[in-house]
Amino acid sequence: MKEALLFDQEMLNESELFTPFALTDVLTEFSGEQQQPIIHFWQLPQTLILGMKDSRVTYFAEALQAVRKENYHLLLRNAGGLGVVSDSGILNVSLILPKDTLSTLSIDDGYEAMVDWLAQTSWGKLGLEVGEVSDSYCPGKYDLSVNGKKIAGIAQRRVKDGVAIMMYLSVNGDQNFRGELVRTYYQKGLKEQFGVDYPPVNPASMTTLNDIASHDVSINAVKKELLQTMPHNDQTEFLANFYQLEEYQRRIKNMQQRNLIIQEVFHDL
Repeated sequence: MKEALLFDQEMLNESELFTPFALTDVLTEFSGEQQQPIIHFWQLPQTLILGMKDSRVTYFAEALQAVRKENYHLLLRNAGGLGVVSDSGILNVSLILPKDTLSTLSIDDGYEAMVDWLAQTSWGKLGLEVGEVSDSYCPGKYDLSVNGKKIAGIAQRRVKDGVAIMMYLSVNGDQNFRGELVRTYYQKGLKEQFGVDYPPVNPASMTTLNDIASHDVSINAVKKELLQTMPHNDQTEFLANFYQLEEYQRRIKNMQQRNLIIQEVFHDL
């Protein structure tokens, strides 16, 4: 495979919450057009990232208020799935590929590309299990676990001839609190219907790399190990070129429009 381009946004600030979502789509389209693999790292400050289904809980305003009380930001992303937490202990990783580099172009092929990448790392050798953890937040077929506890979830987004395989990885920090935060969102948003059509989140079903490793694990150490297994060329300094594209600006506006329903809740308080 061609050498990957690396774009590392590191920790973004609260005025840039929409940036990685718009950028992912632009990079995915670029990957397909240029037949160019891309690695994209990013982090957000304390944020609950909601899927579109999460905006349809019965008591949406109450659910949002419960999260805001914990000083977490809220946003609705432009991809499927359910809510996940992002903070200083969570690394978001996208492996972006031209579609035709996948052997059969199937959805599972994309997920397997990410799993294969992780399997080459030292923590991939701890006994990485692939399969849904039904009482985690944002459960899915390609949840990644160690000793039955989920450490990562993988989603996928396709834009034209590119495919982005996107993972959130719980590296360190208080995973129990993250689980409690999402559980509270659903409890407040669903009340007596908690666990119906949405996951019955059990914080004990999830953990972090740091908690299962025999030594302290940092975000930078995880990045370094991932990059050691993937030939790459750091192009982070050229991110500004993508921000200037009309397509990037259009996607930012789409994110702003999508998130008006959250702003309206707090505007009315």
